Amino acid sequence: MVSRIGAVIAALTITAATLVSSQTVQADPAPLLPDLRQAPIGCPGGWSGPPIACGAWDVCLVEDASAPRGQCSHRGGTAQAVRLRFTTSIDNVGDGPLLLHAHRDSTATPTMSVRQAVQSGVDRSIAGSFTEARRETRSSAYYEPAPTHTHWHLLNFEYFQLRTPDGGVVVTDRKNGFCIGDRYGVSDDLAHRPVDPDTPEGRLAQRLDGHMCGHHDTSALDVMFGISVGSGDDYKHDVDFQWLDLSRVKSGIYDVVNVVNSDRALLEKNYDNNASSIAISVQWPDDAVSPPDTITAAPSVRMLRSCPGKAKCAKTHN
Repeated sequence: MVSRIGAVIAALTITAATLVSSQTVQADPAPLLPDLRQAPIGCPGGWSGPPIACGAWDVCLVEDASAPRGQCSHRGGTAQAVRLRFTTSIDNVGDGPLLLHAHRDSTATPTMSVRQAVQSGVDRSIAGSFTEARRETRSSAYYEPAPTHTHWHLLNFEYFQLRTPDGGVVVTDRKNGFCIGDRYGVSDDLAHRPVDPDTPEGRLAQRLDGHMCGHHDTSALDVMFGISVGSGDDYKHDVDFQWLDLSRVKSGIYDVVNVVNSDRALLEKNYDNNASSIAISVQWPDDAVSPPDTITAAPSVRMLRSCPGKAKCAKTHN
């Protein structure tokens, strides 16, 4: 009798193990992450043509170097600065929106802490507040009072530099804050582009469309920043600090490099497309190697090539 009971128990054990092994355990779907793509430098937001054909950049002689948005002088005479101005854009070509919630406990604190909200792959929900968003970041936000802004800015989101072909930094931008929202659509065929306004991503896209980041609200305790899937945020070439100063740059070949999320503080699906660059030639008048002490004419600047997705574009011999 004991041996028969033992045999039955053994058979049941084998059957149960077989049933378990025959079933595939389904893990929860992965979260829907954004993918920030640094668009070609000098191209309008949403540009789908050849990057080398883009003309959203210029060389600006500025009479007043202290003005971040100084008017370009076309009258001749002496200029205090020469600025290479260019449009930059960031696309979201991922599976989920980029959404950042900024918060401070009181107006006595000038800056806000920032958390990233990541869309669930299970029910597609996404945190609607700083408290609900659990992913801490190293980013912060502050209110920019300049007349052309008067809204909250996200710090350390992207940067641009002028570099030598071997990577040496010649000039770094002076821009430090960005108001992030949906400004244009991209032409990519994206499976998770929001189309239904009654879904979580659809409702968020409605809020991010033309988002102004707490415009005129100096006493805000909470502000959000974000870019929906299939949308992008651009900064046109005539915006404050949207330039690199060429006033003391020698004639030669250089890279203009633009990088978003360089420290990977924000969680993304892919980091391989976070940089974009163009190779340019700078030549001062009369074939001068160095800029003159008194600038009366701009150097000739030519775009040699455009390299989306790369941090280097210039070659030793162009």
